[in-house]
Amino acid sequence: MTNKLKTTVGAAALIMAAGTAMACSPDYTGVEITATTQTGPYIASALALAAEGWAEKTCGSVKVVEFPWSELYPKIVTTLVAGDSAFDVIAFAPAWAPDFTPYLTPMPAKYQEGEDWMDIAPVYREALMVWNGEVLSQTMDGDVHTYTYRIDLFEDEANKAAFKEKYGHDLAVPATWDEYLDIAEFFQNDVDGVYGTAEAYRRGGQQFWFLFSHVAAYASHPDLPGAMFFDPETMDAQVNNPAWVRGLEEYIRTSKLAPPSALNFSFGEVNAAFAGGQVAQSIGWGDTGVIAADPKQSTVSGNVGSAVLPSSTEVYNYKTGAWDSFDAPVDTSFMAFGGWQAAVPKSSKNQEAAWDFISYLSSPDVSGVAAVTGGTGVNPYRISHTTNLDRWSELFSDREAKEYLGAQRDAVTADNVALDMRLPGYFSYTEILEIELSRALAGDVSAQEALDIVAEGWNELTETFGRDTQLAAYRASMGLPVQ
Repeated sequence: MTNKLKTTVGAAALIMAAGTAMACSPDYTGVEITATTQTGPYIASALALAAEGWAEKTCGSVKVVEFPWSELYPKIVTTLVAGDSAFDVIAFAPAWAPDFTPYLTPMPAKYQEGEDWMDIAPVYREALMVWNGEVLSQTMDGDVHTYTYRIDLFEDEANKAAFKEKYGHDLAVPATWDEYLDIAEFFQNDVDGVYGTAEAYRRGGQQFWFLFSHVAAYASHPDLPGAMFFDPETMDAQVNNPAWVRGLEEYIRTSKLAPPSALNFSFGEVNAAFAGGQVAQSIGWGDTGVIAADPKQSTVSGNVGSAVLPSSTEVYNYKTGAWDSFDAPVDTSFMAFGGWQAAVPKSSKNQEAAWDFISYLSSPDVSGVAAVTGGTGVNPYRISHTTNLDRWSELFSDREAKEYLGAQRDAVTADNVALDMRLPGYFSYTEILEIELSRALAGDVSAQEALDIVAEGWNELTETFGRDTQLAAYRASMGLPVQ
């Protein structure tokens, strides 16, 4: 080899090395991390999209392993308990947090500062990502129930006049659940070609989260945090108190103000009913607005209004056993499901790279693109997700975008945000509830009878799992101090 050739080769190597150094930031060349979640497209596709970008940025690679929903929990918990290093990143349901947190590594401090950190909505950053004072996961999807309605039907002059004459108040976005029921009844009975509302009522089809949204307005007292599901001092079930009975009675009534097949509705059917123009309004996750605004999937695009959930001027006080009245509806929202979380097991051999990938996945730009990409299942969880109107302009009209993003923002920043239950044995508790919900919806038992059975079952489960253990987990999940 001549000196000239040596020089040329050496220079080329330096250029390649410099290029590699510039391209790989940080440099994870040769590092492969494995991430797991449910079978896609929802959530799994968000991981896959981020994996492509992270690979280009860091020269590492991400292998996304998917399992059916029914298999995901046992697959993850088995590896965690065994100390298996099969997964570097787990994307999981918040309800599983109590079972997973002993096996997770805390988020490095460098990711808990700066503008990107403060951009995460407080309910996620300060509650759902935290367990006993430690940040153990990163929200990668926002899940809060909101309200969706047909702008064209609400602004029709004939509808407005007929509604005002019948109910004595304007046809408008409902501030209370009573107004929501008035609207459902009006469209069901007085307007041809449209039904009153759509919610999920099918056992195994997310039904209990829809009940919880009704109940939150009545059971989540602003002065008694964490008392919606259980007494946070004793762990006695609260599921059969007057607030729950009122919420269930409302929920049953909405099922009769919906399309004839509504008892078979899961959330997918709710979205289809609204996007197909069958109903005047609905409640559910942010997917409804996104799907309904898309002319490729919807017959009502251009007329998709959004708002926060209705609330109540009366909230049950479990300590006094009486209803407390307020001058205006209490600003309450319900964090249904709570948004998928991403975390790093202690057993991972690539913890640094894994947290870097999670930081990239949840960064404002990457997560912002996922939030507007159909099929990812990612809903807004950052403040910037709800303020960047340009990002949503191809999907929504200006009015639709402002209402949709405003509803998402206001829901997660509500003064009285109600957190979903996160408890060991979560699905054992909800299975008992779903059995009785289905019986109540069918008219086989009254709301009170159904919930009395649920309360008895919940209390028995609590004893089986260990009352002290469950109480400690429940308080941690609600952000309450250890007793």
